[in-house]
Amino acid sequence: VQLQACGGGLVQAGGSLRLSCAASGRTISSYVMGWFRQAPGKEREFVAAIIWTGGITYYTDSVKGRFTISRDNAKNTVYLQMNSLKPEDTAVYFCSASSKDWGRKAQLSAYDSWGQGTLVTVSS
Repeated sequence: VQLQACGGGLVQAGGSLRLSCAASGRTISSYVMGWFRQAPGKEREFVAAIIWTGGITYYTDSVKGRFTISRDNAKNTVYLQMNSLKPEDTAVYFCSASSKDWGRKAQLSAYDSWGQGTLVTVSS
């Protein structure tokens, strides 16, 4: 499955952005979908994941209550709504698809396909 992320940009602290990830080549309905991010000089880290049906989500602690992951399988698209953004959220954000078990949702190695990344910059 090919993934194309968009929606990044420059925003002030406290602001919001909505990232989108459009999939092509295959339907995403059978995949766990995730968002990861990579800040300059740091390793790529897990942000959020959503199960195949969309009924269960999971977040890293630092974004709980601020970010919301959702999916529209009919549109083959995944979203990441980011509210109350902080400067430490600045990173390149990647969407990803995993055919592995839900139990591995936060593991980088569980994801088979990756989008190209979209840059989010939060100014203080």
